[in-house]
Amino acid sequence: MIEARLYERLEGGAVRCNLCQHRCRIARGGHGICMVRKNVDGVLQSLVYGKAIAGRADPIEKKPLFHFLPGSLSWSFATVGCNFTCVFCQNADIAQMPRDYGRIAGNEISPRDIVERAVESGCRSISYTYTEPTVFYEYAEDTALEARAAGLKNVFVTNGYMTPEAVEAMSNWLDAANVDLKAFSREFYKTYSGADLDKVMESISALHHAGIRLEITTLLIPTLNDDEPSLWELAGFIAALSPDIPWHISRFHPAYHLTRVPPTPLATMKKAQAIGREAGLRYIYLGNVPGEDEDTICPECGTVLIRRYGFEVLENAMREGRCPSCKSVIPIIL
Repeated sequence: MIEARLYERLEGGAVRCNLCQHRCRIARGGHGICMVRKNVDGVLQSLVYGKAIAGRADPIEKKPLFHFLPGSLSWSFATVGCNFTCVFCQNADIAQMPRDYGRIAGNEISPRDIVERAVESGCRSISYTYTEPTVFYEYAEDTALEARAAGLKNVFVTNGYMTPEAVEAMSNWLDAANVDLKAFSREFYKTYSGADLDKVMESISALHHAGIRLEITTLLIPTLNDDEPSLWELAGFIAALSPDIPWHISRFHPAYHLTRVPPTPLATMKKAQAIGREAGLRYIYLGNVPGEDEDTICPECGTVLIRRYGFEVLENAMREGRCPSCKSVIPIIL
């Protein structure tokens, strides 16, 4: 264990964690909602520092990030734990392990060793992913600073529930983020994720205004978050921040405690895509349906700029950040 960051001590030995928007008040011997931060004798401790539950080189497209170093590899790692309780969690075996089983598993590996593995694997970035990286903030920050020194970029794949002060601290070392905007319904967030939509919106806005490259993913779940009014609001929220923020519409597959809901029909995903375009979004991608709307297309002239299949870049026709046909500047970090 190491002492946590971004917390304050309260009377009676309690502490307040100021890392995520839950802002847990934790009594002596207690844990935060994430179950990986514990009050030990009045000091908040991280229980997962240096304990990686997963680590591998992934295509950056798997995060998914399509507008940040396309075609490159990103060393991806995680610890156990999450500050949400999503009933449809796709990685529940590790994200919910401390809550469901009372276990904190992982292999001991230092931030420096993670960076060395990333470099040896030919990665251009490190992604903090699979579970919620905010809850292993200290481990992520120390790794990110080592990564910066080695010339690597840093990426969060996140539910977007960090506090403004956490975003401010991250802005010194975080280059890009894909935020899972799960729905545009306060009731959905409360019922299915144990969180607050307004605070997610606040965090997304803070990340964007901090200059962190942003992409948004929505897992479209039949009957739960795919109604047209909500999709209009969700797409409008993204477009108001910037019409150039990519929106990934991802297909749901039954998982964890939500196994009776069927996979998302392609027609529903196409409907959401059409709504996003009408709302003004210029880059919309469909996920978990290989071969369907994965290419990056110039919004000015329609030229295919980057052809993809699944997580593989088949062709990149961009020239110095521009469309080769109409010369429009395309907001992609190459």
